[in-house]
Amino acid sequence: MNDTCVLDFQDQKLFRLTTDVVAARVPELRAQLKELLAGGVQVLQLDLEEVRMVDSAGIGLIISTHNSLKKTGGKLELTGVAPEIGDLFRSMRMHQHFRISGVE
Repeated sequence: MNDTCVLDFQDQKLFRLTTDVVAARVPELRAQLKELLAGGVQVLQLDLEEVRMVDSAGIGLIISTHNSLKKTGGKLELTGVAPEIGDLFRSMRMHQHFRISGVE
């Protein structure tokens, strides 16, 4: 089952998630993200439009992806974030470290 879609725009990638970002899915998602980062992506957009749940393992994956990109001068952006997930990210102040659409 393929729960992601990657769109390529030169040094920018859009990684569309079609599954919840939870512990059971994190190992597979981590491997896919590692592969993208190894390709030298500078801007990675994670499209969470179809994601309805993010647990602590998912948050860890997002933060580690941000940290990996930051080390190479890249940046992470989250788009399509559901209001409930946006509230969670805001409470954790994640929006202070990278762009999250709909979270001020």
